[in-house]
Amino acid sequence: MSKRKASVERNTLETEIRVDINLDGTGKGQFNTGVPFLEHMMDQIARHGMVDLDIKADGDNHIDDHHTVEDIGITLGQAFTKAIGDKKGITRYGHAYVPLDEALSRVVIDFSGRPGLEYNIDFTRAHIGQFDVDLFYEFFQGFVNHANVTLHIDNLRGRNSHHQIETVFKAFGRALRMALTFDPRMSGQMPSTKGSL
Repeated sequence: MSKRKASVERNTLETEIRVDINLDGTGKGQFNTGVPFLEHMMDQIARHGMVDLDIKADGDNHIDDHHTVEDIGITLGQAFTKAIGDKKGITRYGHAYVPLDEALSRVVIDFSGRPGLEYNIDFTRAHIGQFDVDLFYEFFQGFVNHANVTLHIDNLRGRNSHHQIETVFKAFGRALRMALTFDPRMSGQMPSTKGSL
């Protein structure tokens, strides 16, 4: 099995992003993005997905965090695509339920080759600290479009916004881990993108 690693850089007028990823890592994360709460969520992806992530971002945070958060999602999606390669042998589908106190979320992912996002989170407040919760949608939409995955995110219950989104990111990491696991039954073929396997 070849090493599933990638490095991707994305530079725009608003941001400069670099993502280094090892899909067969140990859950280590290093982050320097200027968006502390997003870094906390990226750490959940690394830990629960058992991927190594190193993300650096220099963005126009003096305006707001929108471009930085969205572009990190885009670049992370590109890194996943590059690291996975032809997808031969992966399980393809992944799902997870994760609770945190009163909150419960479900995430289901399909490395289908077809980008699609269903996102259902009714946040109980608009900000977590200084972070605008609307930006989580932008992050996941950027990821989906560039990782070419179908992603369903449902926060099933929760009263605390921090708990709501943390359960989502933990479940996202665990769903990724399941989908990217090698399945011996799939080793001789690439998962179909035109129907069920």
